[in-house]
This record gives sequence, C-alpha cells and structure tokens, in this order.
Amino acid sequence: MKVTSSEFVISAVGPKQYPEDGLHEIALVGRSNVGKSSLLNKMMNRKGLARISSRPGKTQTLNYFRVNQMLYFVDFPGYGYAKVAKTIKEQWGKMIEGYLKNREELRFVIQLVDIRHAPSKDDIAMYDWCKQIGIPTVVVATKGDKIARGRWLQHTKVIRQSLRLRGDDTIIIFSSETGQGKDELWGEIMRRLRAGDEVRKEAASTEQASVKTTEPS
Repeated sequence: MKVTSSEFVISAVGPKQYPEDGLHEIALVGRSNVGKSSLLNKMMNRKGLARISSRPGKTQTLNYFRVNQMLYFVDFPGYGYAKVAKTIKEQWGKMIEGYLKNREELRFVIQLVDIRHAPSKDDIAMYDWCKQIGIPTVVVATKGDKIARGRWLQHTKVIRQSLRLRGDDTIIIFSSETGQGKDELWGEIMRRLRAGDEVRKEAASTEQASVKTTEPS
C-alpha cells in the first residue's frame, strides 16, 4: 500500500482518550527492544515518527498512529522488561486487557518476536491470551537481516512450534533495515481488513433481513 500520510495522534491511558472516528485499529505487541518503533517507522515511511527509546519499558501508554486517514496502528507498552516497577506492570495489564477485550475498532494484533531467538514465556503468554479472547494475530519475526536467509525457515519453524500457531495466523519475516517484509505485511493488513469488512457487511445484511421478517404485516 502507498502511504500518503501518517501522523502520531495521542498517547492514551484509557478509553476516554481513544479516538472516536471509528477507523480500523491494529495493535502492535511485543517484548521491549523487539523493534516495534522501527517497524512502525518503516511501515509509515516516517523516520523518527515512532520514537525509539534507549530505555526499554519506557512506553507506558497506548500510542496511536493514523495512516492514510483509514487506520490506526496502536503501539502497546513492551512487555518482559524486569526493571519496570511491578505497580506499572499491573497498570499496563489492566489497560491492555480492557483494550483487547472491549475495543470494538480493534481488528487484529500484530505480535513481534525476534527471529534470532525462540519465543519467550511472555511471547507465548501474549499469543495464548489473544487466542483465548478470540483475536486474530499476525506474527512478525523482526530483525531478519541479522541472520542468513538460508536459516529463516529453521527459525520460523521454531517460532511456529513454540507459539503453536492457530488457524489463519501467519508469520512474516521483517527487517526495518532492508525493508524485507514491508510489502508483504501491508498486503496481509489490507487482506484482513477487506475480509473483515465483508463479514461485517454480511452480518449487517442478515440482521436487517431478520428484522424485516419479524415486523408485523
């Protein structure tokens, strides 16, 4: 997809601050230092729009980025960083759980994992959590430029088996340095959004038909 506009909108700490324009939302989750900010900048063609922190665990809000006036990337706090205070982790957990369970505009989750390593316990727990809630997930294996292309299949197999990938969930290899996977990820995003729109249209049509049949003659 050609990105013609991208902008940071808000750092939200609760539902009252979430945008109300009804655009599609795609959540980005992953461990601290997995490369979420780098991926966002590459996907949006904006160097430095999503700030790359030298302090893992610094992001403590849901950061909204609007693209082409058609969707939001919602950047989650990084998980799995031991130096983050327990009380802050608990706050993150409540905020994230509330968003994932209740946000109607959420279409699916992009979960980032480092291709060089097997998924951590936190990675597995996050993926399992999304499956329990029923949220579709695209797994993005970041830092693809850090290992030889000939080893990609071996590493993605480990990721697939560790997470026990379900259903239509896919793995895309990504590199913010080379742009590997950028077009593929945009293609997957648009495919899922179009498919979701069709399902919602069909459901709305079915509901309207049901209402008509129950109306008194």
